Amino acid sequence: MKENIKRPTPEVVRIVKDAVSRAREESRPPRVLFVCLGNICRSPAADGILRDMAAERGMQLEIDSAGFYGGHAGDLPDSRMREAAFARGYRLNHRARKIRPYDLDDFDIVIGMDDMNLRDLHNLATTDERDARIVRMTDFAPAHPEYDSVPDPYYEGAAGFELVLNLLEDACSGLLDCVENA
Repeated sequence: MKENIKRPTPEVVRIVKDAVSRAREESRPPRVLFVCLGNICRSPAADGILRDMAAERGMQLEIDSAGFYGGHAGDLPDSRMREAAFARGYRLNHRARKIRPYDLDDFDIVIGMDDMNLRDLHNLATTDERDARIVRMTDFAPAHPEYDSVPDPYYEGAAGFELVLNLLEDACSGLLDCVENA
C-alpha cells in the first residue's frame, strides 16, 4: 500500500486525455475496459458502477469488463458481489468473458485491478500504442491513497466486498472527473 499519492497522476490524466481525444476524432464515446482475474468480482462491479455514475452525469461511454481466467466465461458476477452491489443500488448483470488481445486495440482505456492484472496486461500489449492505454484502477481513487490495488474479495468475506465497492466508487468517480476534464 502506498500513501500520500496525488491522484490522478499527470501520466494518468494524459492517458485519459489521449483516449478522449482519440474517441472524439472517431466521433464515438470513449471505450473503457476493466480487467481482473476471473471477471466475476472486481471488474464487473467496476463496469456496473461506472455505467450508473456515467448515466447520472449524462456521459456517454462504452464500458465492458473481462478477466484473464476463462473458467467463469458466461457466468454472472459472484453472488456475494451482486448482493453487496445491489444493497448500494447497482445491478450487476455482466456475463464473464476472457480478455482477448484485440481488446487492447478496441478500448481506449484498459484498467487493471492489481499488480498481477497490470503485469499480464502489459505482457499482452505487443505494441507501445496498446501499452499506453493501460492504467491501474486505484490511480483514479483519491480518497484511498493507502491502496495501490483493488484487492480480490473472493476469499475475504462480506467486509472484503464492501471495501472493494468503496474503492471502485471512488475510482469510478475519479475516472469520470478525468474524462469530463479532458
